[in-house]
Amino acid sequence: MRDKKVLGASLGTCVHVAGIYRFLTLAERFGYKGVFLGPACSPEKVIAAVQKEHPLMVIVGYRLTPHVAKELFEELKNLVTQHSLSHLVWILSCTPQVASVAKEIGLFKYIFTGKESFSEIVASLTTYREQETEKLYPQTLPERIRAKHPFPLLRHHFGLPSVEETVEGVRRISEARVVDVISLGPDQNAQEFFFEPQKMNEAHKGAGGVPLRRKEDLVAIFEASRTGNFPLLRCYSGTNRLKEWAHLLHETIRIAWGAVPIFWYSELDGRSQRPLPQAIEENLEAMRTYIELGVPLEVNDAHQWSLRDAPDSVAVASFFLGAYIAKKLGARYYVAQYMLNTPPGISPRADLAKMLAKRDLITRLEDENFTIFTQIRGGLAHFSPHLEMAKGQLAASTFLGLFLKPHIIHVVNFSEGDHLACPEEVIESAHIVQGVLKDALFDLPDITKDAFIEEHRTRIRNEALLLLEAVQSLGKGGDPFLDPGVLSKAVKVGLFDAPHLAGNPWARGMVQTQIIDGVLYTINADGKILPEKERLAKLKESPL
Repeated sequence: MRDKKVLGASLGTCVHVAGIYRFLTLAERFGYKGVFLGPACSPEKVIAAVQKEHPLMVIVGYRLTPHVAKELFEELKNLVTQHSLSHLVWILSCTPQVASVAKEIGLFKYIFTGKESFSEIVASLTTYREQETEKLYPQTLPERIRAKHPFPLLRHHFGLPSVEETVEGVRRISEARVVDVISLGPDQNAQEFFFEPQKMNEAHKGAGGVPLRRKEDLVAIFEASRTGNFPLLRCYSGTNRLKEWAHLLHETIRIAWGAVPIFWYSELDGRSQRPLPQAIEENLEAMRTYIELGVPLEVNDAHQWSLRDAPDSVAVASFFLGAYIAKKLGARYYVAQYMLNTPPGISPRADLAKMLAKRDLITRLEDENFTIFTQIRGGLAHFSPHLEMAKGQLAASTFLGLFLKPHIIHVVNFSEGDHLACPEEVIESAHIVQGVLKDALFDLPDITKDAFIEEHRTRIRNEALLLLEAVQSLGKGGDPFLDPGVLSKAVKVGLFDAPHLAGNPWARGMVQTQIIDGVLYTINADGKILPEKERLAKLKESPL
């Protein structure tokens, strides 16, 4: 069997070969053998090499004068026709000015000018050679991930203060073909009172997102996404009547996956008026609903704790709880979201140690019936209101997250620290992330060999296991991790706790944390590091 080959050369007097060479190098990652002819090759030389090497694909480059390019391309096309080589995939690497000339010739299946996403370039080497229809872009999360592998899906949050603006924005983002998943952000009125509109305060209409008020609003947004790369859609789960939200979102936008908390959207965070025990019970019921509808699930508790400066043990233990509960309730596919840079000030190595401790605990849950997809994102409080600085932070956070080998990158817009993102900013942020992927997706070093990371990864994992054992001890039969009473009590007695919860009627709010040398530690009243074993012992000594 002949090798799969890609032949590359620069045409005419063009000596610019860097783009051709990079393409051949990339092709080798996908099982091709690259044949490089070098710079300044005549069309005749290219054809002779094609006849000798029998490649499947040929990439030629030309980055000089457009009118000269036209003559070269016409000569090349005539030779291709003369020697019956039109069945090969012909690709051009050129400048945008040359591209307009090349399109008129009609020889090249792909024309790359440097403005394409990395995934578009890769698509020329993989199976994406059929007509570009909705079938090209799978409409379930597992299929979409498989189709784009080894490149992660890009997800972006979007929602403007009017339905009309949001509909038009979704259309423009879809047509740009840079975001695989658009996550809708309803305003707080919709999240809490969509099914009880009489309770809405319309003075706050559009605060924090799109003012969804009717089922038809979601249908219009979905229809607007049926263009470009046909992105998947998802949406906040609502902070009240989450079960009804699940049915609504499945019916209207074919929600790609549902994201439901265990403890939050309750009086614990003030995003609804549900008492904590009731919220936990209803949240678990919402998880069951998504699972029964065949929708993948995300349980988004861990970063909520970290956003409130909770100990790493709390964040990691709640991360495990989310995956555990999803599996026990029957989820087939689970999205594990790792929020980096949280709390702000944590060092990159300490951040990765915590994330790896999270992954260590949930990996043991995977089997043939429970698949976990890794999703990374930058921290909400991480981004500077200085937009140029925030762009750098977006790139840095993405690069750090690549060590976790994500299936999905939740692109947090560089404008997050200042204002809601417009469509152009969504597209720009996606391009920034694609630039990181282009340069850094492959061949990263093995971070597990870093002694600092391994030390703190082990410490945090072991402390989280101690905390989970303490939660289990609160049960009196059945599975304590599925018992809303046990879970609520774990917060009430201070097992799950955070400094920002001081004064909350449902939490203890007594734990204190501090970042020391880039690492988040629990500290005692004297400011000294308090190991988790000692923290848990003190809670036993001073019960409520």
